[in-house]
Amino acid sequence: MAEETKLVDGGSFVDLSNMPSMDELLQSAGTGSEFTKGKIREGVIVAKRPDGALVDIGYKAEGFVPASEFLKYDEAKVGDKIDVLLEEVENEHNMPSISLEKAYSIKAWNKITTEYGEGYVTKGFMRHRVKGGIMVDVEGFPAFLPGSQLDIGPVRNMDDYIGKEFDVKIIKINLERRNIVVSRRELLEESLRERRSALLKTMTVGELRQGVVKNITDFGAFIDLGGVDGLLHITDISWGRISHPSEVLEVGQPIEVVILSIDDVKERVSLGYKQKTPNPWDDIAAKYPVGSKITGRVVNIMPYGAFVEIESGVEGLIHVSEMSWTKRIAKAGDVVQVGETVEAVILDIDRESRKISLGLRQKDPNPWEVLAAKYPVGSRIKGKVRNMTSYGAFVEIENDIDGMIHVSDMSWTRKINNPNEILKPGMEVEAVILDINPEQQRISLGLKQAESDPWSEINNLYKVGDVVKGKVTKIAAFGAFVELSNKIDGLIHISQLSRDHVEKVKDVLSVGDEVEARVIKVDTEERRIGLSIKAVSEGFSEADLKAAEEEYTAALKPGESMVDMGEVFSNEALSELKLN
Repeated sequence: MAEETKLVDGGSFVDLSNMPSMDELLQSAGTGSEFTKGKIREGVIVAKRPDGALVDIGYKAEGFVPASEFLKYDEAKVGDKIDVLLEEVENEHNMPSISLEKAYSIKAWNKITTEYGEGYVTKGFMRHRVKGGIMVDVEGFPAFLPGSQLDIGPVRNMDDYIGKEFDVKIIKINLERRNIVVSRRELLEESLRERRSALLKTMTVGELRQGVVKNITDFGAFIDLGGVDGLLHITDISWGRISHPSEVLEVGQPIEVVILSIDDVKERVSLGYKQKTPNPWDDIAAKYPVGSKITGRVVNIMPYGAFVEIESGVEGLIHVSEMSWTKRIAKAGDVVQVGETVEAVILDIDRESRKISLGLRQKDPNPWEVLAAKYPVGSRIKGKVRNMTSYGAFVEIENDIDGMIHVSDMSWTRKINNPNEILKPGMEVEAVILDINPEQQRISLGLKQAESDPWSEINNLYKVGDVVKGKVTKIAAFGAFVELSNKIDGLIHISQLSRDHVEKVKDVLSVGDEVEARVIKVDTEERRIGLSIKAVSEGFSEADLKAAEEEYTAALKPGESMVDMGEVFSNEALSELKLN
């Protein structure tokens, strides 16, 4: 702090570096002239003017003290006695030059340094602002009050303190530079600690206390309880779910809270707000039994489901899987919106975890169960093919419910590798209900079961030695498949195409060719019919027919699928065709 510092606008503080001490003044008072420069004298105010006062010190002329040197000039009265410092016996106006504030400063400095010292508490009058703080009149001496020591919290405008008097604590005295630093904050903090300690002793866990919301954070709110700040954590604000304390509270709001815990050592208080009301989860199971219907408001939507407020503090979740019996819901927002009122069914209650599972679809009958009652196993249905995969086709039955026809249930006579071999989207088919599982929401259909199995009458249809006609449907490396009547396929092995050696089947036959062949083998277990073209020619004896059957049997071992082999070799054949 500079040795010369402004006291008020237009004035300046005293430079005390060259001023005599009180002892020196007392010594000079008993020696020499009655009016000595640098001596403190008692004077009387004889007149007040707007700019200052005339003071009689017993000299032939009065001295003048500016109004700015008075601590409270408006309270000074004519006749008041004051001490002044005689700076000059006579000035250019033949008047004594006197100073009120310098006299006060000298007396105050000596009193502060000899009687008070650091740590002393006294009154301080806030005179005016300076850089970094306020100049304060302490016992008549100008002391510096830093802005950081003015109050407990941040000070927005120090001008609000000017002209007021507060208790201050002397925290530093610099004898060399003759300056003093004071603090108001330390006294406030000491007072606050005392009040906090006293207030904490009056509190008990479980009691209700009035307070005011002081500050709001992401994790909770601080409540001023009249000298002690308590923390109201976000989890103790509401029995329900809130994302931020500001959804319920605002700064300055009066609030009644419950004391949850008190830490006397750390002087911390935990508060509760929701604890003022009974926990709605205590009797939740009795209030909302499983299977009952509720009406609530959608308060939050996540991709996996929607949260519904059943009552204040109680929410339930409708999972996307519980929103529709027949449709696959990708996002909950596709079905419900925030703020919408919905009716749902209680599916499950976990009181410990405070979770309630709700169902939106359960308010309506389960169409899968309805369908199971309407179409028992063995029933025939008609529907359109809606979708196909590599393993089957989905056929609409009713109410957006599909049944699946697996490729293995599409034909009695042919090995179907892909449903598009016989079905197309939009095609209407007749099928048989093979199985209905409402829990897994699956219906199995059979296409071939809608027709009789021709193999059950195969011995009446075809016998070894019969001459048959058919159309080539597939070319394999080892032979050709021919469609006979009743949609039954027979196989002409490459060895049975001609009496002459055949290198490649495609050299002799093509898909679509009409052929005549003789049945040389009927295998009901393997569901195979062996055909031979060369056996049709004249001169083919019974012995030759037997030899052809043995040759065919040797070429296809039992358990080996003609169609699977045909598929493999037909692909090879196709590759060869492309290469050629």
